[in-house]
Amino acid sequence: MESYDLDFMKLALLAARQAWTRGEVPVGAVIVSAGEVVGTGYNCRQQRQNPLCHAEIIAIEEASRSLRSWRLDECDIYVTLEPCVMCIGAILQARMRRLVFGCLDAKAGAVASLYHLAEDPRLNHQLPVTGGVLADQCSSMLSEFFSCLRAQKRSCHHRTERWPSPVEGA
Repeated sequence: MESYDLDFMKLALLAARQAWTRGEVPVGAVIVSAGEVVGTGYNCRQQRQNPLCHAEIIAIEEASRSLRSWRLDECDIYVTLEPCVMCIGAILQARMRRLVFGCLDAKAGAVASLYHLAEDPRLNHQLPVTGGVLADQCSSMLSEFFSCLRAQKRSCHHRTERWPSPVEGA
């Protein structure tokens, strides 16, 4: 891990914080080319009602527009959470040079947890991966978000229990 990896992961964490403020799962992504950020994204599936709106996909779209190319072979991507199958697929399709991620995703991770797609020799592109960069901060943000979400659901559940069901009022 390089010292600049920490700096770029901190930017990805800032993007994740933006997702949180919008009620989205706090995952952020930053794409870097020649030391400059060319794409940033955060989860916005709820806001856009689109299952494709993961942080990585948004960042790839922005980087492709910025560089005017679908080939991002001189780019590194920094993501706060281990990419899922869809996102690592997009990263590989963009021919990215390197992937750096924060914490593991035991339920959907397709780079180190459930699958190892970034290094699968059956695919036409592989890329080096560095995991665990600022993992504690990345993991803590997700844990805190889901803890708050569960607390909200509990308080909402208690509030709705006071109201009669639609059938009772009929």
